[in-house]
Amino acid sequence: MKSDIETNSFRAWVLAARPKTLTGAAVPVMIGVSLAAKDVGWENFQVIPAIFCFFFAFVMQIDANFINDYFDCIKGNDDKETRLGPKRACSEGWITLPAMRRGLIITTISAAILGLPLIIYGGLEMIIIGLVCVIFCFLYTTTLSYWGLGDLLVLIFFGIVPVCMSYYLSLPQHFQTVTMQVIIASIACGLVIDTLLVVNNYRDRVNDTRDEKMTLVVRIGEQNAERLYLLLGLIGTFLMVIAYLLDRSPLSFIAMGLLLTYFLFHLCTYKQMIRIKQGKELNKILGQTARNMFVFGVLSTIGILFLAI
Repeated sequence: MKSDIETNSFRAWVLAARPKTLTGAAVPVMIGVSLAAKDVGWENFQVIPAIFCFFFAFVMQIDANFINDYFDCIKGNDDKETRLGPKRACSEGWITLPAMRRGLIITTISAAILGLPLIIYGGLEMIIIGLVCVIFCFLYTTTLSYWGLGDLLVLIFFGIVPVCMSYYLSLPQHFQTVTMQVIIASIACGLVIDTLLVVNNYRDRVNDTRDEKMTLVVRIGEQNAERLYLLLGLIGTFLMVIAYLLDRSPLSFIAMGLLLTYFLFHLCTYKQMIRIKQGKELNKILGQTARNMFVFGVLSTIGILFLAI
């Protein structure tokens, strides 16, 4: 069937960028900058580096999506007949492989340009952190996801690194540090965002086994993957509660109450996931998990700002 999407059109590039995944880039930065605002007050909060952190995270997410689209296509992992997930631009012919290569170069360079001003606020070590982000962005799709290391990378690059760095860079330079509260919150964030990867790999476990893509879900099996999905949300919620309690604020309990709303969403999604078990219907669970992840980010941010009162 002929696609109604013109090859290399603006619409094709928007679809390849996967706008819905940008919540995964926004959530850790939201949490990091809200913690910074709480700790130093809005009068000392550094707005400009916070904005650049958001832009860098967004462009890196798009870059990661393009990399995933391109390399999965050339490896043959996006077979139209067996693919269960949302359609991919290169495999569908919406974007040609040469055009996607150019797109990869542009987004990678754009991320580097957006990251450069952060050197002013964080020093030359920001270059190293930026390079590591770019390198592992490529290594994830090309190598590390086949070794079952994707979940660890999510914890690091969607939790620890963006939360801690956005917090650090949003502080005045003479106050720059990373507290235990921030570290705990960053781990909580990474675990919650990893639920998205787990349900994605849970849906694709049969195809990944066929393609010898040894994701963590493939390694631990169906039932343990279901338990892992539930536990990630539970432990993420628990750790964020601990982060709240470190403030010793009477408003911590309000913040905790807000966060429990996320876990109720997560629990409902988990129950649907284990009922569906397999097939394209799990894409609905993927969408709900993305929503839950955003709810976690928004409620965590509101809760953190409550602690500043």
